[in-house]
Amino acid sequence: MKVLKININKPVHFISGGLFITERPWIHSQRIIDSFEIIIVLNKILYIQEGSTKYEVKPGDVLLLLPNRIHKGYIECDEDLSFYWFHFYCQEPHDIMDKSTANEELLLITTHSLSQHPIADIYVPLFCTPANLDRINILSQQLLHVANSNYYIYHGANYLLTSLLIELSEQYIVSEIKQSRTQSDLKLEKIKEWIRINIHNDISVASIAEKFNYNKTYLSRLFKQKTGMSLLEYLHYMKIRKAKQLLATTSYSIKEISYSVGIQDEKYFMRLFKKHENMTPSEFRKAYYRIHMNNN
Repeated sequence: MKVLKININKPVHFISGGLFITERPWIHSQRIIDSFEIIIVLNKILYIQEGSTKYEVKPGDVLLLLPNRIHKGYIECDEDLSFYWFHFYCQEPHDIMDKSTANEELLLITTHSLSQHPIADIYVPLFCTPANLDRINILSQQLLHVANSNYYIYHGANYLLTSLLIELSEQYIVSEIKQSRTQSDLKLEKIKEWIRINIHNDISVASIAEKFNYNKTYLSRLFKQKTGMSLLEYLHYMKIRKAKQLLATTSYSIKEISYSVGIQDEKYFMRLFKKHENMTPSEFRKAYYRIHMNNN
């Protein structure tokens, strides 16, 4: 299976769209267009071919046709066939990649989310069956409403179609993550959650490994493989993150904050903080004390 990767720093450009319903048996005509076309089948089966690839697009299936390729019907479709169709151009760089290559990128994205970098790419399979079609249908209806409402600001259709593609991408990513997650992945999530809950305690790599029946060297190596940082680095990251929250939202002393994140040595805490943030805890507080933060 192929996947379309699109950069969405700019939304895709909506061209046209509609809801197609046949009143009699019908076959798709042969044509070549210069835009992408996304088809979402609601009723009956659409028999359509792109190049040498034949598709049976059933209710709930989504097909993405590529520009500048021949596509046509290869079997007559039944009456009452219905589907949404939308044509669009990509305004930013895009690429067609194998599913395996796309999933390798997705693995890197989802396991290194701690980097806090925003994701500017979406991944849309060329043929898929989304798990939550209701959300796809709602976005499709909203898009058609805006596209046919003569809005003075024409960008609305662009953003809604981009939202539709984002929804398809999100559902694809979630399904692939679920399929690829192993028992070790699930256990790592439990360990990360346990660390978050117990970050105020004096916990160590050895104590975490003992708690979850792991060899500490193996556990740290597994953490590095899955998250991009060792267990000790992750532990430090979580402690500093909690310390930053306390510095910005409380009047606790540096010593109290050090104790609150499970570090009994105040000087060690200050060195660790400066290593991570390139400033002392006091400098961080002075820089951020004017910012109002909601603590939910």
